[in-house]
Amino acid sequence: MHPLIFYFVASLMTFWIYGFDKLAAKKKWRRVPERSLHIFSLVGGFAGALFGRKYFKHKTLKPDFLIIPVIAAVIHSAFWFLKDID
Repeated sequence: MHPLIFYFVASLMTFWIYGFDKLAAKKKWRRVPERSLHIFSLVGGFAGALFGRKYFKHKTLKPDFLIIPVIAAVIHSAFWFLKDID
């Protein structure tokens, strides 16, 4: 699978999970564990996490939900940059 497709799918899934967790919070349903939200972000869904956080206004008061996706983006970017250096 091409890496861009992987990141797109991972971000879509993460965005959807943020939306579901926001709905679950409103409806008093069982929530998605915060650890799971972070794992989806770290695996490659960092763009979806950042967009989901902003779009759904979800987890905006918790700094780790901004810091972890940014760190994940930096780590993934560094990997691809260093991979191309010979």
